[in-house]
This record gives sequence, C-alpha cells and structure tokens, in this order.
Amino acid sequence: IPNFIDFKHYQNQYDKELKKYIAPNGEKIITHVSNFRKVKRVEDVIRVFDGVNKEISSKLLLVGDGPERLKMEALCRKLGLCDLVKFMGKSKSIEAFLSVSDLFLLPSEAESFGLVALESMACGVPVVSSNVGGLPELNVQGQTGYLCDLGDVEGMVTKALDIFKDDKTLETFKGKALEHSKKYDLKEVIPLYEKLYASVL
Repeated sequence: IPNFIDFKHYQNQYDKELKKYIAPNGEKIITHVSNFRKVKRVEDVIRVFDGVNKEISSKLLLVGDGPERLKMEALCRKLGLCDLVKFMGKSKSIEAFLSVSDLFLLPSEAESFGLVALESMACGVPVVSSNVGGLPELNVQGQTGYLCDLGDVEGMVTKALDIFKDDKTLETFKGKALEHSKKYDLKEVIPLYEKLYASVL
C-alpha cells in the first residue's frame, strides 16, 4: 500500500507573480526539496543544474535546510552559479514553489517512497530521479520523468534536456505526471488501508 496525498491541496496553486519573480526572462525552473543531508546528494542536484543551464537558460530553487547547506553554497560560488541558484530555506508551503517549477530533481541514494516527488507530480511537475528504493514504483520511466543510476550526473543532465527539448514534450511530461499522481490521492489509497485492517480484525 503506497503513501498518499490530498490531491486537491496541490491544485490551483500557480502564482504568476512568483514565476515572474524567479524567472523574469522565461528561464526553466528546476527545483529540489530536502533536508540537505548527504543521502539526498544535493551536490548532484547542483551539478545537474549546471549542465542543464549550459544548454538551456534555467534557475534552480533549493528548498529546505540542513547540514550540507554551507557546502552547497560554497559549491555554487565555485561554479559561478550564485545568481542562478536560490536557497529558499525551510517552507511550510512547498507547493507554491512546485507549482511554478518545470522539473524536479531527486538524486537521493535512498528513498523509501519519495513523497516529495509525488507532491511535485501533483503540481504537474515531471521528475528526474535516481533509480533507488521506492522511486521506480512512483516515477514511471519515460512518462512522468526519468530514472537514472545513482550518481549519474551526466545521465540526469541528458534526461532533463530531453524533457526540455521543446514545449510540446515538456507539456506531455507535465500532463502525465499530474495524471499519474491522482492514483495516490487519499480517496484512492485510504480504502486499501481500511481493507487491510478489516482483514486483520
């Protein structure tokens, strides 16, 4: 039985002004949300973004905080990305950032499920993730996004650019991500728990 979300909570969150503020020149918005621990491989996120931005003008939103943040800020300075990467800190309304995003990156070395990836999909955002843990069950290869081997930064760059290759392709991925996320709405999943409890009783 999978994790679940309240699907309607992620709908109608799009903020035109926020989008314009983050990407005033129509840049693609790439997002990552985590607790900035080593297991989340935030360095991979930044390096994937660096590779994508060399081909397509983009901005990176890093939402969250944790022990690796200072190192990641230093890496951005080293790569000359300070004007393109925004550290948003902790947020209780990540759906606001997800709703204006074009791609979500999740290169973790371990994910039991990947709830934040599901939240991204519910906002109509495709996902490029590592092929670990529960992510292959959630992120459908070539439909809701792409799965790559752990640590394959170049592969993730390639897959992100594939999603961004034209507007039609991007919109197709967004639509499929949104549609797939509906399967995890609480109305679909809670009855599975109830059925299990009933069988045990």
